[in-house]
Amino acid sequence: MYQHILVPVSFDEDHNTTGAVAVAQLLAPEGVHVTLLHVMQQVPKYAANYIPEGFQDEARQAIEDSLASLGADLAEAEGVVIEGPVGKSILKWGEAHDVDCIIVASQKPSVQDVLLGSTATHVARHARCAVHLVR
Repeated sequence: MYQHILVPVSFDEDHNTTGAVAVAQLLAPEGVHVTLLHVMQQVPKYAANYIPEGFQDEARQAIEDSLASLGADLAEAEGVVIEGPVGKSILKWGEAHDVDCIIVASQKPSVQDVLLGSTATHVARHARCAVHLVR
């Protein structure tokens, strides 16, 4: 059914990341490529001077290691780490890499999410492919 599934991964406790990976496993028989994508938000320039040298590289490596272990049970999975605004970066990466399904873990909406919207809502509204929301 699908050829390339994208699973944006957030390491927040409120997100059901393991549930999203489990859905990807169900929808991705052998031959279907799954990308576990984490978007690192860029550090504001005013804060960059307060971050120890090498911290970003160490954080990126730790995230890549976590993505590898998260996708260990998937037949054709790869972990990718990019930088940028989360919602827009997920959509842009998906379009650039011919993703035909995005599986997004959604948190239970809070008042802030109702007023401002969430990443999952942004992706669901603007994606040009199938989107599965997992709670």
